[in-house]
Amino acid sequence: MVKPPRPDAALEAAVAELTASVGQLLRRLRSQANPNDLNLSQLSALARLDQHGAMTTADLARADAMKPQSMGAILASLEQEGLVKRQPHPTDGRQILFALTDEGAHMRRQRGIAKRQWLLAAMAKLEPAELKTLIDAIPLIKRLGEP
Repeated sequence: MVKPPRPDAALEAAVAELTASVGQLLRRLRSQANPNDLNLSQLSALARLDQHGAMTTADLARADAMKPQSMGAILASLEQEGLVKRQPHPTDGRQILFALTDEGAHMRRQRGIAKRQWLLAAMAKLEPAELKTLIDAIPLIKRLGEP
């Protein structure tokens, strides 16, 4: 049996460093844009409702690979905060849909603005050559994330 070639140590180190750096950047963006201190599951549910419109608890749970009971607790907390609301299902009277409230949609927009403002300010602090390097790397980073 032939073993696949092992990446060299420098490439493995670069992968580890890139993974850690991207994770740190994402955590910083989230912390700058999360004045309500919502957890990742709550933020994910809000993002799905914002992107896909009203959904059932079961649909949201499947999308996030979790149990419907867990998603139910998340939605209950978001409903208590006034960020989501219940509405009747248009074709199945047994089901309830959850949708963003105006406040939930506003909070999502404000989060996006806060993230962009923070990143703009952080990038503005870079030296011109560093900024050019970062901008030149964007297509490569984007390509790495494509399926």
